[in-house]
Amino acid sequence: MDLIIIGAGPGGYETAVRAAKVGLKTVVIEKAALGGTCLNAGCIPTKCLCHSAEVHDEVVAAGYADSPVDIAAIVARKDSVVEKLRAGVAMLMKTPGITFLEGKARFVDAHTVAVHKADGAEEQFSAPNIIIATGSVTKFLLIPGAHAQGVITSTEALNLTSLPRRLCIIGGGVIGMEFASIFRSFGVEVEVVEFMKEILPAFDRDIAKRLRTSLKKRGIGFHVGAAAKAIYEGTPMRVEYEEKGKLQSLECDLVLMAVGRGANVEAINLDDIGIEYSRRGITVDENMQTNIPGVYAIGDVNGLCQLAHAATFQGYCALQHILHPDEANPYRESLKVIPAAVFTTPEVAMVGQTEEQLSEAGIEYRALKAFYRANGKALSMDADDGLTKVLVSPEGTILGAHILGAHASDMIHEVTVVMRNGGSIHDIANTVHAHPSLSEILLAAAEA
Repeated sequence: MDLIIIGAGPGGYETAVRAAKVGLKTVVIEKAALGGTCLNAGCIPTKCLCHSAEVHDEVVAAGYADSPVDIAAIVARKDSVVEKLRAGVAMLMKTPGITFLEGKARFVDAHTVAVHKADGAEEQFSAPNIIIATGSVTKFLLIPGAHAQGVITSTEALNLTSLPRRLCIIGGGVIGMEFASIFRSFGVEVEVVEFMKEILPAFDRDIAKRLRTSLKKRGIGFHVGAAAKAIYEGTPMRVEYEEKGKLQSLECDLVLMAVGRGANVEAINLDDIGIEYSRRGITVDENMQTNIPGVYAIGDVNGLCQLAHAATFQGYCALQHILHPDEANPYRESLKVIPAAVFTTPEVAMVGQTEEQLSEAGIEYRALKAFYRANGKALSMDADDGLTKVLVSPEGTILGAHILGAHASDMIHEVTVVMRNGGSIHDIANTVHAHPSLSEILLAAAEA
């Protein structure tokens, strides 16, 4: 074998296919479901629920306010989509050159992996190159009641058979905000308890604040700068938190623990072969290589960027180094410009640096803004709640872009392409944009 990949999430299976196509004999090992967290308990199923929530909002807006929410049908549709995509990944694993195995992997030595199968049998494989892609696991706060009955994670939230009347979400990050938006659309009373001063701490603060304002208008309650202290079982449940120095509590029927995900470094015996790692994840260099030559780590397990598309391109970066170790690696540059999106209503998307990061670094910049309410397409869609903000240097170099509004997750890629190719805000300003379109909001910002 030429390559062993441990984990069949987006980073693992996409890299395996590419490796096989260039002639590498590749083994892929997966102990759970094909597609990893993204396909089975993350990106895809969450977006299925987001779509159902959006459709329900449109039905209500059309005058059918009493339209019931059939959560069982919504979950069934989600399961159908996931199963179709999982079958697609299974077909990819039949690509000539790929050997796929179900089982738990462990290192025998730095270049040998044993696979323990469900039937108890064990098989060993050796290869000069190994990619660890074991993903991440749900984090829990170390507070009393964190694992109490009635406390669920995002995985369980995707498979509810009935809706609670009141939901408390602990954590105002991406996972928490998407589920807050989804369940509010389904008629659930939602309260969010977030430790930081603002939701979406990694995003531009102005955009995050505007999103919180939009979600509050939809009826979602927020307690920011609030530390969850304890969760008490009962009917109703009670969440105790400290806000502005005062101990307070709120009642609910269900608690969603959404305080992030941590690198799944315990999935394989890293210590036995001396791979360096920390609480954040496996330590890697710019080629995704660990301290053991020929052993790489990609995706959530290295803690660099917990996004499925980042995992895929990290895999490509590792493969490029495996194939051409003495040549320049173009994927290093690609990984410097990674867009991110939050599928709330309205959506949020970003790429590059925030105003807070630029200010802290003492970098001079201008913020160019344009609003959805001035865009004809947005008004025709009844989606006038939104803002586009592009941060540029005095010379016009794009340093970052932040969008709040309908289809933000699609619009951000125009800026991403310009940034990746060394363009400037002038390239956007001098490019004809179709009318009427939401992309004209970016054009308006570029001309500001």
